[in-house]
Amino acid sequence: MKTARAFVGLVGLVFLCAAARCVYGQEVHAVPQTEPGPDFVILDTDIGDDIDDAFALALVLRSPELKLVGITTTFGDTELRAKLVDRYMGSIGPKDIPVVPGVPTARNSVFTQAAYARTEPYYWGGCGNAMSALVTNEIEAYYARLAEQRKRDDAAGFLLDQIRAYPGQITLIAIGPLFNVQAAIERDPATFRKLKRVVLMGGSIYRGYDDAMTRAHTPPQAEWNISRDPAGLKALLASGVPAFMMPLDSTQVHLEPREREAIFAHGSPLTDQLTLLYHQWMANSEWHPSGPTLFDPVAVAYAVRPESCPAKPMRIEVDERGMTRPVEGAPNAQVCLEVDEKGFLKMLEDRITADSVR
Repeated sequence: MKTARAFVGLVGLVFLCAAARCVYGQEVHAVPQTEPGPDFVILDTDIGDDIDDAFALALVLRSPELKLVGITTTFGDTELRAKLVDRYMGSIGPKDIPVVPGVPTARNSVFTQAAYARTEPYYWGGCGNAMSALVTNEIEAYYARLAEQRKRDDAAGFLLDQIRAYPGQITLIAIGPLFNVQAAIERDPATFRKLKRVVLMGGSIYRGYDDAMTRAHTPPQAEWNISRDPAGLKALLASGVPAFMMPLDSTQVHLEPREREAIFAHGSPLTDQLTLLYHQWMANSEWHPSGPTLFDPVAVAYAVRPESCPAKPMRIEVDERGMTRPVEGAPNAQVCLEVDEKGFLKMLEDRITADSVR
């Protein structure tokens, strides 16, 4: 009887691996949307410096309202950022989602999670060590295709290709400096205008960065993402694509110890990656408190539940330092000035600690 049960289990295991081979054997491209369903999204991220990008990616992966068709990296060493995403995605179960580096730039920030990025991904282990040979070749071929794609394409080209394939259907969630957005607009403004919308974390309207010790509000400041590339936001606001801004006013949501430890203690492959990245972030920078500020996940939450962060039409002027001031005139953006923090944190914790990654 034990032998029979073992045989059935082995057959099931082989079937699982065969199914995995079918997934990993696909060409790297977006899956056509043939009927109403999740919104197509591309995530443009500077993951690796602060920790909030990793939480934002986790929220995208756990939101059934969104269909992630690609990830692009921006600012500084974009190739190393892409490798970080490779390991992150590989550790939770590699998916047929392109990861494309963007325009490399000079940077004046600390890549706090560089050690994680330089470590080989822990490839899919669902079949266990004894059966891993059945999928090793397919997984390696999948990552080889990603490498080939990176030789052929860059983030701006990838974004424009996806827009051409699915005009009016793609939401770009931009949670880093807007170098890739600027490059895409300069390369083909007519195609860029066929984006459904851009949801971005960036700007400072009436509130600057909170005081690190007291969390007291401060006057408006040049926010990091926009100040790295003010021309990128200027180009976006002039592009004709609907822009939804999540500035410092609404995105300074702090992850308190209870919520943070509840996520880390969950023990899933996804929360394990967040835990590793969090500790590298903590170890390699000294200027922040232990509780992360979840700037970027607010932009993802808006894409999922816009009612959580009601936006109002405003005309935003961008100066050469990256200051974003409201001025009189026809609106060029929808701006969220206040988020439902409790509702946002509950959704984030509930989804990240759910049972499975899509």
